[in-house]
Amino acid sequence: MLLTPRARLKSALLASAVSVCLLAASAPAVPLGVGDRLFPYLGNPGYDVASYDLALVYGGANDKPLQAVTTIDAWTTTDLDRINLDFAHGKVESVEVNGATAAFASAGDDLVVTPQKSLPAGSWVRITVRHTSDPVSADGQDGGWVKTADGLAMANQADAAHLVFPCNDHPSDKAMFTIRVTAPDAYTAVANGLPTGVARAGGSTTWTYRTQHPMATELAQVSIGRSTVVHREGPHALPVRDVVPTKDRAALEPWLKKTPAQIAWMEGKVGPYPFETYGLLMADASTGFELETQTLSLFEKDLFTEPAYPKWYVESIMVHELSHQWFGDSVSPRTWSDLWLNEGHATWYEALYAEEKGGGGHTLEARMKAAYGASDRWRASGGPPASPKAPNPGQKISIFRPNVYDGAALVLYALRQEIGRAAFEHLERAWVHNHRDATASTADFERLAQEISGRDLTRFFKDWLYGAKTPTMPGHPDWKQAPPAAKGEPKAVPKVAPPARRSAE
Repeated sequence: MLLTPRARLKSALLASAVSVCLLAASAPAVPLGVGDRLFPYLGNPGYDVASYDLALVYGGANDKPLQAVTTIDAWTTTDLDRINLDFAHGKVESVEVNGATAAFASAGDDLVVTPQKSLPAGSWVRITVRHTSDPVSADGQDGGWVKTADGLAMANQADAAHLVFPCNDHPSDKAMFTIRVTAPDAYTAVANGLPTGVARAGGSTTWTYRTQHPMATELAQVSIGRSTVVHREGPHALPVRDVVPTKDRAALEPWLKKTPAQIAWMEGKVGPYPFETYGLLMADASTGFELETQTLSLFEKDLFTEPAYPKWYVESIMVHELSHQWFGDSVSPRTWSDLWLNEGHATWYEALYAEEKGGGGHTLEARMKAAYGASDRWRASGGPPASPKAPNPGQKISIFRPNVYDGAALVLYALRQEIGRAAFEHLERAWVHNHRDATASTADFERLAQEISGRDLTRFFKDWLYGAKTPTMPGHPDWKQAPPAAKGEPKAVPKVAPPARRSAE
């Protein structure tokens, strides 16, 4: 995710989820979680999801609930009398487990399902939930569905997929997805992965997409709108498809055609693109962020049409979300405390691209020196990069603070200074190769860095990732912390922003 300058100066994007009105099971249901330090009740233990099948029916109005059926295939990892799913904004009509009607109840943000028979460990289980998916936020709550000028898109990071569909809403449980969207013929639906079929009947069209690689729930994307899908070819004949408002097709083409070369640039840095397709979803919406939804990154259309944004800046933001396809999507964080591995790397390649392709002296070293000057303040307000503070009450995405963007990229810069460019570049390639289609943790990154460099980096990582103060920069002992900002001066912003835009906020 890349927060825009506007969004980083605002707050309260996500509020606590609202309980769903469900039928009560005979015994009290309780919410569970996988024990994530930042989101204790996110995800659920006891099973491993293999696949999701989402069927959504859009009636043509983006302020009305969609009819939906979510089918989950999973393996149980322990004996289960109940199955907890994350689901917190919609009406559940019925639940079946292995074809038999099951009781269900709400508990916090969980949908608690009680099958007719207990499920022993190692069982294959199919859970089918018929429900609505409501694009209208409850009590000012945002996240999940995003209303666009002509339809809907998704923005599920960090913990909002369960506002759209029942799921195990934690990146540690990745799964395959099939997504079917039925909408009036005037609309086009696009989702993660590749299309597998289009069926028209009675004035409506059903679009089906499937992923070829596992995906975290927070990366799911569905676009429904009066859109045009633009096709082109990327490196190695990669299918590249962009989704744009039809009326803006010609105006956006100068930006769209840059993607294949950007993919080639990233491949030159870290290796082959990890998925079956890529593209940009340019949504006519005001979100305050861009988002790395898998194979189809979400962007605000205004990023490309606002003249205040310099060309080099827009292109570097495109590369930020593209680089997430390797760092965050293919290699997903084991816990949300590992977020720095996503955002630090995306910021790193964003800045490196600006240096190599942007012109005008936007050097990585200058950006890192500026980040170093603000790093102690970022650590004080947001925590160290690998141990971020919990989100503010009612602001779930407030974990996306400067400490996990430029603060985390600063750690990578220090690591390159410490082990040398050759070892660092080897580490980057090995990281995305070794953990492709999987999850990985900060400890995994530390071990790999030590293995490749042949050095004991225990003290280095302890200080740089977990220290309250920023250590001395290897090779730059003269770098100092900047003095505190004067009263009324804007606080440090994690992303580079064009001066005209920043001054307007």
